[in-house]
Amino acid sequence: MLIDWTRAFDQQFDRMEADQTPDGQRRFDLLVALLDVLSELDAPPDDESASLRRVRQSRNHTVWRVAHPYVPGIAVRLVCWFPPGEDTVVVTLFAGDKAGMGDVFYDNVGVRSDQTIDQWLRERKETR
Repeated sequence: MLIDWTRAFDQQFDRMEADQTPDGQRRFDLLVALLDVLSELDAPPDDESASLRRVRQSRNHTVWRVAHPYVPGIAVRLVCWFPPGEDTVVVTLFAGDKAGMGDVFYDNVGVRSDQTIDQWLRERKETR
């Protein structure tokens, strides 16, 4: 599966990569591991698993949450969308440390994902 994202996520990725603190590097390593989970998919998921779960709060698009196994004090999450008919997955939301936010992250995940998907579609049109 090819992974794509918006310019905003690209900037977040760069900031995380630059964080050389031990916790920052651990978060970045977990982020890369989550991206690896996505890249290893042959197709959009049909069923939920320990690392991939459908986000029920989503409204306009079917989005999925990607999570890593428990790490004390750290909870990196990705929310992604699989454009129909493509071999691409789009990162729509990212929590560099959901552990500090708790479930607040999921309160508006559907609306925020829809906005990001719309932004990704606009950016894609600009590059064509």
